[in-house]
Amino acid sequence: MLKYILKRLGLAIIILLGVSLIIYILVRCMPVSFVEGKIAEMNQGGAQIDEETVQAMYEMYGLSDNSFLGILKGYGSWLLALCKFDLGRSFLYGDEVIKVIASRMGVSFIIAFIAIIFEYLIAIPLGVTAATHQYSMRDYVVTVLVMIGISLPSFFFGRVLQNFFAMKLGWFPPSGLTDASRNFTGFEKLGDYLAHITLPLLVMVLLGIGGTMRYTRTNMLEVLNSDYIRTARAKGLSETKVIYKHAFRNTMIPIVTMLAGVLPTLFSGAMITEQVFDLPGIGNTALKATMSADIPFIMGYNMFLALLSVIGVLLTDLMYAVVDPRVKLY
Repeated sequence: MLKYILKRLGLAIIILLGVSLIIYILVRCMPVSFVEGKIAEMNQGGAQIDEETVQAMYEMYGLSDNSFLGILKGYGSWLLALCKFDLGRSFLYGDEVIKVIASRMGVSFIIAFIAIIFEYLIAIPLGVTAATHQYSMRDYVVTVLVMIGISLPSFFFGRVLQNFFAMKLGWFPPSGLTDASRNFTGFEKLGDYLAHITLPLLVMVLLGIGGTMRYTRTNMLEVLNSDYIRTARAKGLSETKVIYKHAFRNTMIPIVTMLAGVLPTLFSGAMITEQVFDLPGIGNTALKATMSADIPFIMGYNMFLALLSVIGVLLTDLMYAVVDPRVKLY
């Protein structure tokens, strides 16, 4: 096991180096520039910006040399700082990138964590019951829910819920994380938080259960048609024991694969949903930084997601051995 983990960690370092190079090249090729945006703002304000000032701004942000050697040198400097856990200073937010990510990550994590718990608690039982009652009314209802979850864009569904439940009925706040006009304490403050995150949670859960239900149903049907399931039924085992003791445990093996994407999801934030409901999460923060061409934040945020993805895949491989004793890690 230890040898396998060390080997995978070595491979993870190589992958992260490749990802860092790709991110740096793509960011340097962005059609918009933070410096150009700042210059445009100054020009609109009536200020006259000379060429020397423009060049000084490019040099200050390390964007002056676009030659191959200049880009290579810039990548080396950024990679060296990255190894020291220095992600640079955000152009837009005026603070260290790692501090901005840490300060905005908590909101996204809490919402995503609650949403994933509800998603799996709803989707897996529905997928199982759809598979065990194939072509029944339950199966058709689950299929409709799957199509809705896969087809509806999050920004459209979010606006629909926002307009109906917040604007027309007034049951929930339309946006934000807290009510700035009132100073709640204790349980009232907790209730205010819950009221503000209810609609974003509904969007994330209802749109997320579709794919998980379909995945569970497909794998459950495949397992139910296996020879050992027919043997278990032939031995006279109850249908409940056949489904939940024999079939469901083997269905969990491919579902574990989906957990590789859970870790990045927990910390990366729901970019569109957070923007629709104006939540101060890391997803909304990253979207604003991307639109402003905040190069240090974009690069640091994407490397953060790459690291989480690599860790998630490693944890998934290790969980295979827990779920399926037949899997041996060498």
